Amino acid sequence: MSLDIGDKELVSETITWSRNFNNINNNKLEIDSAFFDKAENILEKAVSKAPAFSERHESLLTVAGISKKYSTGHFSLKPVNLEINSGSIIGVVGENGNGKTTLLRSLGGQLYLDAGEIRYHFIKDASDYRIKSRIAFIPQRIPRWYGQLKDNLHFNAAIAGVTGGENDMMVDFMLERFNLSRYAHLNWNQISSGYRTRFEIARILLQKPDLLILDEPLANLDINAQQTILTDLKFMAKSAYHPMGVVLSSQQLHEVEKVADTVLFIKNGECLFQTNKHSQEIKGISVELETSSDRESILDALGAAVQVQFNGNYFTITSVSYTSQEVLQKLLKANISVSYFRDITYSTKRFF
Repeated sequence: MSLDIGDKELVSETITWSRNFNNINNNKLEIDSAFFDKAENILEKAVSKAPAFSERHESLLTVAGISKKYSTGHFSLKPVNLEINSGSIIGVVGENGNGKTTLLRSLGGQLYLDAGEIRYHFIKDASDYRIKSRIAFIPQRIPRWYGQLKDNLHFNAAIAGVTGGENDMMVDFMLERFNLSRYAHLNWNQISSGYRTRFEIARILLQKPDLLILDEPLANLDINAQQTILTDLKFMAKSAYHPMGVVLSSQQLHEVEKVADTVLFIKNGECLFQTNKHSQEIKGISVELETSSDRESILDALGAAVQVQFNGNYFTITSVSYTSQEVLQKLLKANISVSYFRDITYSTKRFF
């Protein structure tokens, strides 16, 4: 919020408060009342200074029937159609080797297309150089960097034209936002792969890209870090300060679907399902559940109006006759213990 408002004094206060919070948290210190008073004071200032922001959704890319075939092997990316707007998050899910990275590299201008076109609405002269200067691509394997982490952030901010006191402020802001301050003076060999991912996102954001593309950013993160990064991506995409489009690939279906505005399911190079586009084509419901009961007991409780499959961990139940609520009610009425239940009717999990 402080960054979106654009008040440098408020940003500095927020950075100081965040440092205090991390010191308390990391050293397991007791929190006194002054800590909360300062937090409320910062929020009151932010609210009083905040103009009436409204979300901006400008079209960034129009993807029209793009496809890619490799000269070696038999894999090919089938035609994909997609619209990417600022302020939106696109999630691309699917198993490894099915075309997620090919699609992301195509969007980032890193691959020549065999067919179709990508129209970059935010670039007047869409040369390879201009595309790559406005689109940030973070691969699953982070490129090695040298020197101290903080020095690299200062350098990248300077490349983006952020100099002087603003350079110091923005680097400190990113260090705090991604909880990197403790690692600021460490080098590549001294931090984990998860914190290298955090560093890479912080580095890229200092360059203020219009579109951020991340290939499997959750792969090297623990569950808490995954939630932090996804939450940050959501707020940054919809930032009033600098809204951008975000495209990320992952096998973490549940986590991605929580934050993504649109989800694409890719299998064997083909986009089999896209939320907001194919959702209306779905007939009936699909739920997954975990229970100690067997398949026969579930069928006895629900009757012939359902299909039941077991994948080794969960039962998947599909039906065109019952709602998800009715399925759960019938199971409980039959005294079937349910330890986990999720409606996956409009989730890409349904297609795995």
